[in-house]
Amino acid sequence: MKSKTPARPTDAVDVILMHWARERPDLDASPMGPIGRIKRCAALLDQSLNENFSQFGLSIWEFDVLASLRRAGAPFRLSPTELFSSLMVTSGTMTHRLKRLEGSGLIERVPNEQDARSLLVQLSAKGLELVNRAVEVHLERERAILKPLPAGALAELDAHLSTFLKSLEENASGATPGLGRQES
Repeated sequence: MKSKTPARPTDAVDVILMHWARERPDLDASPMGPIGRIKRCAALLDQSLNENFSQFGLSIWEFDVLASLRRAGAPFRLSPTELFSSLMVTSGTMTHRLKRLEGSGLIERVPNEQDARSLLVQLSAKGLELVNRAVEVHLERERAILKPLPAGALAELDAHLSTFLKSLEENASGATPGLGRQES
């Protein structure tokens, strides 16, 4: 099936689609449109957010860890397992990240009252103050990024992305998008 491509590109992904249409007119390359745009948006968003966090001496991943602890509510602590599960990283990656944040004085490890064999990760006073300032500026940046979209379009985009994310999350846990969970 022939791909439907614009006569004139409107963004970088249109250029890619036009090239595929020229080189392989027998292929329907249309799935590359939304996937390519999501990937390009994610890359550009990461770049913008990294610039934003750098004013606080943070990277995206550092902000994500601090924000996860902040969202947990007082006393702003979680187990390492809760952290790496919510941030979708491996336990080894989380261990490395926690060591760096602890070395910076942004977190501390405290005894787990429910299990004397383990430690919990807690925001330090310095980490709490930093994440509270950073999240305010972060939200301002996100509002500015989204400002070109009319409110209705933004709500619709959010709803569609939520549906898409749910499908991807189900797929990541063993289901095939559109087909439901597969038997093993």
